[in-house]
Amino acid sequence: MRHIFGLAALSLGLMAGAATAQTKWDLPTAYPVGNFHTVNMQKMADAVKAGSGGKLDIVIHPNGSLYKANEIKRAVQTGQVPAGEILMVNLGNENPIFEIDGVPFLATSYADAKKLYAAQKPYVEKVLDSQGMKLLYAVPWPPQGIFSGKEVNSTKDLENVPWRAYSPATARIGELLKAQAVTVQAAELAQALSSGKVVAMMTSSATGVDSKVWEQIKFYYDTQAWVPKNMVIISKAAFDKLDKATQDLLMAEAKKAEEAGWAASEKVTTDTKATLAANGMKVQLPSAALKDGLTAIGKTMTEEWEKKAGADGAALLQTYRK
Repeated sequence: MRHIFGLAALSLGLMAGAATAQTKWDLPTAYPVGNFHTVNMQKMADAVKAGSGGKLDIVIHPNGSLYKANEIKRAVQTGQVPAGEILMVNLGNENPIFEIDGVPFLATSYADAKKLYAAQKPYVEKVLDSQGMKLLYAVPWPPQGIFSGKEVNSTKDLENVPWRAYSPATARIGELLKAQAVTVQAAELAQALSSGKVVAMMTSSATGVDSKVWEQIKFYYDTQAWVPKNMVIISKAAFDKLDKATQDLLMAEAKKAEEAGWAASEKVTTDTKATLAANGMKVQLPSAALKDGLTAIGKTMTEEWEKKAGADGAALLQTYRK
């Protein structure tokens, strides 16, 4: 009898241990299941779950299903969820440090984007730390190009055109183009295009494929204007509750996810431009006149960014330009 009670006590003890040891993290993102950012994040979550023996289970909630894009950072910051993925440039109104990779024609290649990220990262980590959060990793989108329902030979062709804005930077570009800026997040983009709410926009070829823009739009100009990043952030309080081995595993897998994500982004750039062309879109380089007009906008916006970013911004740019 004593033996049976002993086994029962042991069984209950093991069950209680398993229950307390397992931690579930909800991680909302604005992007669909098949997007390369989401795929990459899911691989990281799977690796963490396997490596921790199920102790940390990160559940991805795609396509704005748990929180909309503009709600995710606050949800993490206030402890509603322990982790989330956000487009860094969307936080520009909060702190200019977040939007440096959305300044047009500052970093227009993956090599430049990596150099810019190295200069930017310490400042981003400092801001997040002051808000009770940690940067897990950051991965870029393909370089940004212009999608348009009509041919664009110069910036004048975009005046008064309904222009999608999804960040302070894209809104400012729309303003400088004298376009009609309309705020539309990724999850609502296909509907905005089909209704004519948006006729032109500057975004990645990957977003173009996600939203099947060829159903409404026929022109894509490969301007490689900038290389913006998504970042995955986590609550420091949630991180601190993990045991040391799980913390180390999470950070190691996050590093792998960052490296894999950058490589995937480059491949996606090539693949998605080919997909746009295969679906009847005219994929082309910008004309000299269009490039000149956009470069002038980039110069204006770099000067504006440096002015509002102050000493940190000047130091960041100095590091990047070395």
